[in-house]
Amino acid sequence: MWERLKAGIEEILRTRVFVLIIVFCIMSSILVGRLFNLQIVNGQQYLDDYKLQIQKTRVTQGTRGNIYDKNGKLLAYNELAYSVTIEDNYSDSTDKNKELNKEITKIIKIVESNGDSVIHDFSIMLDNDEYAFTMDNETLKLRFIADVYGLDTIDKLSDEQRNQSAADIIDYLCTDKTYGYGINQKKLDKEQVLKLVTIRYAIGLNRYQKYIPVTVAEDVSDETVAAIMESIDDLPGVDIAEDSLRRYTDSKYFANIIGYTGQISQEEYDALSEKEQKKYSLTDTVGKAGLEQIMDQYLQGEKGEKKLYVNSVGKVIESTSVKESSAGNDLYLTIDADLQKAAYDMLEQELAGILLAKMSDVLDYDRSQCTDAADVIVASGDIYYQFIANDIIDMDHFTDKNAGKAEQSVASAFSDYKQQVLDQLKSTMEDANAAFYTDLPREQQAYLSYIVNDILTQNGVLDQNAIDTSDATYKNWKEDEQINVYTYLNYAISQNWIDTSGLQKYVDNAAAYSDASEIYKAIINYVQDRLASDKTFDKLIYRYMIKAGTVSGQEIAMILYEQGVLEYDSSQYEALASGSVRAYDFIRGKLQTLDITPGQLGLEPCTGSMVVTDPDNGKVLACVSYPGYDNNRLANSMDSEYYNQLINDSSRPFYNNATQEKTAPGSTYKPLAAIAGLTEGAISADTYVTCDGIYDNVEPNVKCWVYPNAHGTLDVVGALTNSCNVFFCNLGYNLGLANPNAEPQYDEDGKVIKQTYSSEQGLEKLKKYATMFGLDSTSGLEIPETDPQISDEDSVRSAMGQGTNNYTTSQLARYITAVANEGTVYDLSLIDRVEDIDGDVILQNEPKIKNTVEGISKNTWDLVHAGMQGVVTNNPGVFGKIISSDITLSGKTGTAQQSTTHPDHGLFVGFTSGNTGDKTPVALAIRIANGYSSTFAAEVGDGVMEYYYGITDPDELITGTANEVTVSSHSD
Repeated sequence: MWERLKAGIEEILRTRVFVLIIVFCIMSSILVGRLFNLQIVNGQQYLDDYKLQIQKTRVTQGTRGNIYDKNGKLLAYNELAYSVTIEDNYSDSTDKNKELNKEITKIIKIVESNGDSVIHDFSIMLDNDEYAFTMDNETLKLRFIADVYGLDTIDKLSDEQRNQSAADIIDYLCTDKTYGYGINQKKLDKEQVLKLVTIRYAIGLNRYQKYIPVTVAEDVSDETVAAIMESIDDLPGVDIAEDSLRRYTDSKYFANIIGYTGQISQEEYDALSEKEQKKYSLTDTVGKAGLEQIMDQYLQGEKGEKKLYVNSVGKVIESTSVKESSAGNDLYLTIDADLQKAAYDMLEQELAGILLAKMSDVLDYDRSQCTDAADVIVASGDIYYQFIANDIIDMDHFTDKNAGKAEQSVASAFSDYKQQVLDQLKSTMEDANAAFYTDLPREQQAYLSYIVNDILTQNGVLDQNAIDTSDATYKNWKEDEQINVYTYLNYAISQNWIDTSGLQKYVDNAAAYSDASEIYKAIINYVQDRLASDKTFDKLIYRYMIKAGTVSGQEIAMILYEQGVLEYDSSQYEALASGSVRAYDFIRGKLQTLDITPGQLGLEPCTGSMVVTDPDNGKVLACVSYPGYDNNRLANSMDSEYYNQLINDSSRPFYNNATQEKTAPGSTYKPLAAIAGLTEGAISADTYVTCDGIYDNVEPNVKCWVYPNAHGTLDVVGALTNSCNVFFCNLGYNLGLANPNAEPQYDEDGKVIKQTYSSEQGLEKLKKYATMFGLDSTSGLEIPETDPQISDEDSVRSAMGQGTNNYTTSQLARYITAVANEGTVYDLSLIDRVEDIDGDVILQNEPKIKNTVEGISKNTWDLVHAGMQGVVTNNPGVFGKIISSDITLSGKTGTAQQSTTHPDHGLFVGFTSGNTGDKTPVALAIRIANGYSSTFAAEVGDGVMEYYYGITDPDELITGTANEVTVSSHSD
């Protein structure tokens, strides 16, 4: 038995099955042991360290290059800061929105609990607890809506999409089944909803590149960094990143030159060439305005690359640098930063002085009754109103639980007054026998104009494309005003000028409704609904409440303290409250000390500009636009509310007054006219013209600026020195004659036979010289500039700087630079050079000559320069210190008329020569828009020259207070 068993065992051992069994048992033992080790012994550790084998390549942006002035002073630089970022590591499942929203909500709480804020660069904001677009520009708004719906162009938007409100967009982003974020608007307040939508929208921009991080909060505190790091295991995809934030030194002085940076938009990316698109991605920071934008290709650093590995929750567990990023090139400007700042401050001081000189304690002022621009005043009622109109104080805060005593008082008065206004308007609109528009009080006219022009027309209810502008009823409403609003709007309905699609909420099947009375009722209800929450209409009501004294200047002044616009001063606040200090005197005092600035008020005058050049090369030493803005608040992650405030500011801080605002040059054009006249033979050095105060060779007659006085007999030097209109009118007339120097011919009665005058001929000759001096094109500056306009009507008036001549300050600066150097017209430039990180010059910007003015005799240059020197030496009250110095200043003042209801523009151009020491000669052009008198522009020019050449201590020139000025009724 044993033998048989033994034999059987031996036989089995020799079979292949036995070998397989042994192998299987061994492998099973190993597998069981391994599984025991993985799941029991080290299960938690392996779970924590489980790695998803996902390798990602992340592009890192290089540090942006710095910007310096000509002397190496830092104007734009980068600052290391920490940002909270998030990557979308969630799979596209039904729970994605819920989990992602929960995570973002937690991040927001951590960030805000430490005093920091999340990004707010979305194109929708909260306005009085209502969603509103941050932009007023219709094209920009439609571009944003197109981006929301993923459309390439705004042309692809449907009518429904085009007409969507900000609230509609928020609702779509929160609730759309395919693209919505699953945000419950009922459980959250609007502020929370907007924060979630802003972050989700930013994440959504990278939906095709999910592993690119999106900034949730930038420049956060160390406390936020620590709190995020403590919770990082519970926040998939969240990280703390080192950021390079763009910063600007003395921002308001240089913002209109330098601009700011921001994330590239889809539209900007699409506008790039295919080659350029390879260098950029939709997460790149680029220049958005000014030289930051123009010189972006030089300032951009070179990108680097990193290879990343992430774990199951999206946390980076390993990174390898494949290519290091590098810093961009440094940009050096031709600007002298100290001169720029001094010129800006002196412009502000002069503007404040003009406002003080023209202020009058009048609440209700109607400037339309003015017949002379010199008589326009700055009414106290307009100043009080501007604090609300220009958003210096926040009218929405009047009803806040923390509102002050004056705020509460104003809010109560406004609530009652507005209800009365709405009731009155409804009654007027319902009354077929209401008074004609022209017979209504001004206040009622203003409200009805707003309803028709803004509420109905701008919102498309009154269809501009359908209106027949030649229709008699339409003309009656627009021009004659012998019609009431009831008749006009009902007539519009009968003519199918009303687009009823916007009234669907107010009448059933409005698009097909044929009952005119029902449509008109819908219009009234539509208007009432709109006016109930219309902020602009509220401002209009405040305007008339202030005019009537229902809201007092005293209350407005107190609110400045209650809202922190002015640093709180209990004694002044109580003095205002008790009435021991009048609001008028209080505002004058704050304007005198520049605690309130002309730029804040946004009243005429509130803007100014100056361009200073080196006549030897066309380099720009100063390019000033007042008022400026804080480009730090727009760089990196844009402050949308601040951006919107700038867009709506009546002083137009975004508008570069030096390069974009153009007006008639006034008498600053006369040196060019003199050169044209002398060179063309219309006048000579020996030509004398007698000024009796009126030039009567053309109809209507032209008055000299000294009328009813007269200049007497003048040659060209005296005419330039005294800026005689009669002399230059005669010059313009002579340019239009076939032979201006011909001997006079007499008829049978002994009267002089006049030559045939051709204004067109005179204009062609003036245009020839305007073109020679570069006034036919932009000045060459690297930043955006408005095209000039050479006059094409009235040779006589054009020769004295009127007609249709229109130029920017920068264009006048180029022209006067050419006068200074006797004929070399440069393309002006702000850029000196570009250096790489090692200090090697990679771009040297050499002066470019546009053209050289040919055919001008040395005698002509001498005559014109002598006349301009006379402008300075004959005005010792303005230029006394310059006259006493070694500096020779030649200048020309100019006044450009706008209308009888707006103050004239004041201008001054000039250039220096003589012993300028270690400072170069300069040329300059200055404009104070609506500045009443050219004298004020000349005073600023004198101050800037005294500063630049060290004639006067800077502390005497830049005092931080308003200048003392005297407003005269006449100026050249």
